[in-house]
Amino acid sequence: QVQLVESGGGSVQAGGSLRLSCAASGYSFSSVCLGWFRQAPGNEREGIARISPGGSMTYYADSVKGRFTISRDNAKNTMYLQMNSLKPEDTAMYYCAARGGYRNSCPFPLNPPSYEYWGQGTQVTVSS
Repeated sequence: QVQLVESGGGSVQAGGSLRLSCAASGYSFSSVCLGWFRQAPGNEREGIARISPGGSMTYYADSVKGRFTISRDNAKNTMYLQMNSLKPEDTAMYYCAARGGYRNSCPFPLNPPSYEYWGQGTQVTVSS
């Protein structure tokens, strides 16, 4: 079983930056597909980025492409989300998620049912 803990959320003005972290334990981190999701009040949880076990393959939702960067440090069992040029519409609770048992790619959709393990979330608030 994987335990995930997010950190790094906070309040920032539009145009600012934040870096989220997701620390993992309880599994072979280098064989885990990881993703970032977010959920704003009244909205469904949406997948915004994912990264393959080795870190060579990434995917971004159109809403964050070019502004957010996902990365991972397998030696530190940690995943990151660098968020630049933040907009008020980025305000949401951000969650990291994991699905284990993969070596190279993550051959499944970036949606909540595809992921097995979830963190508790970290709040990001962007003011205009």
